[in-house]
Amino acid sequence: MTATAAPTRRTPFLNRALQADTVLTGGFGIILAAAATPLADLLGLPEPLLRWAGIVLLPITAFLAYLATRPAPPVRGVQAVIVINVLWTVDSIALLFTGWVDPNPLGVAFVVAQALAVAGFAELHHMGLRRR
Repeated sequence: MTATAAPTRRTPFLNRALQADTVLTGGFGIILAAAATPLADLLGLPEPLLRWAGIVLLPITAFLAYLATRPAPPVRGVQAVIVINVLWTVDSIALLFTGWVDPNPLGVAFVVAQALAVAGFAELHHMGLRRR
């Protein structure tokens, strides 16, 4: 008796969410890594924090791109992205309350806005998994 693989089910909503996350995460990573110095001056955030945040986003972008190009992204991979997004969101907000950084009002708005965007992607990915 031969086993047959379950048919691959296309997931257009999840794929689009992953594609959008790939583009925005990659763009954000490149901007942070390349323009950390002027952004640090503008936001009142440490240049190394911005630069390393951008560098960290680049392999995450590669993983997102891999998932986004699959007809049916692996559930465990998408779950990993959701966990990463939730941790990024929590860490971003926590950063504002630790005293490790002292951003200006624009920097606070920047941290909160990007945290909300990342949380939104976590929710979109979760919704995409539920629609499978």
